[in-house]
Amino acid sequence: MKILLVGEYSRLHNSLKEGLTHLGHHVVIVSTGDSFKNFATDYSIASRFFERSWFLKKAAGAVYKLTGIHPVLIERGLRFYRLLPKLKGFDHIQLINSDALETHPWLAKKLYKKLLKQNNNSLSLLICGDETPVVDYYLTGKLKYSILTPYLKDKSLKPYFRYSLKYANKAHRSLFEWVKANARCLITSDLDYEVPMKAMEYDTIFIPNPINSAAISFIPPVVANKVIIFLGINRLSYIKKGIVFFEDALAEIAKKYPDTVEIIVTENVPYAEYIKLYNRAHIILDQIYAYDQGYNALEAMAKGKVVFTGAETEFAQHYNLTQKVAINALPDVTALVADLSFLVENPQEIVAIGTRARSFIEKEHDYIEIAKRYLAAWR
Repeated sequence: MKILLVGEYSRLHNSLKEGLTHLGHHVVIVSTGDSFKNFATDYSIASRFFERSWFLKKAAGAVYKLTGIHPVLIERGLRFYRLLPKLKGFDHIQLINSDALETHPWLAKKLYKKLLKQNNNSLSLLICGDETPVVDYYLTGKLKYSILTPYLKDKSLKPYFRYSLKYANKAHRSLFEWVKANARCLITSDLDYEVPMKAMEYDTIFIPNPINSAAISFIPPVVANKVIIFLGINRLSYIKKGIVFFEDALAEIAKKYPDTVEIIVTENVPYAEYIKLYNRAHIILDQIYAYDQGYNALEAMAKGKVVFTGAETEFAQHYNLTQKVAINALPDVTALVADLSFLVENPQEIVAIGTRARSFIEKEHDYIEIAKRYLAAWR
């Protein structure tokens, strides 16, 4: 098959491409690279002109305030439009999100129509992040927590949730409905999206994130003089990932174990640099407010790291786990400090959990087996 993957937010599509390519398929990725993360893509539609200078960025923002049309979003759409002559003859197209082109919804819809018209109208939508039904369900507050929990507790935080909340507006809702109507199937990547989609009565296919373990070296956990803890901060998702809980917990851990713990904190670094920086760590602090692991957590687990992330009861039950493969990170500083302290004082548990984490990834997230499941879903 000839397959077009549109959009990239976490390296999910890149790993899926590796699995599909291994199986003999031809795969092309088109994306923006997701800002500073700079994920690999075959064709980039990232804004270049308005990134040239501070003045142009400010000018683009001013135009948006005056007209409601953002030049950066228009530029992305135009770059995709210019690529259309090269994007023909695909057997299947998958969007990583209804907003995969990261442009204005009205423009995205026009571009999707052109794309489908010149191919064979075989389309799937991947639900692996914010999406209209997911946000709708989060806003009901029926889950014990979600990425919108801080906003539900304090509506003054609304400016920090503009990205998530946009999916509830009329334009993005219309875009989602159009994509859904034209998609052969809807695929969810983890329980944080599968649970809301099923609760909203959508027919979805659950396929775990693909992880290329062959390309990720397992680093046998060895704790020598110090336990190394890593926290990578993305300011754009700082609040919705509950990073403040990690920061407060780390402050206490630093005081409690000044001679036996080393803490590494980074902020808004490219994906490749992010990976290099956390390779030394034994423990990775990923996110709060999650039921299941996102892509960064899974890659860290593949390396044998102990990851504080979503590992709720629903996750353990789904995979029939009897032992921890990750630490369920709760929005509770006291609980985080207790879990971290236990690991610092019992380094053998770091070794045990890290080893089990690798085995779990190999069993449940193998990129070749996951690629086969995607092919079955598309067919």
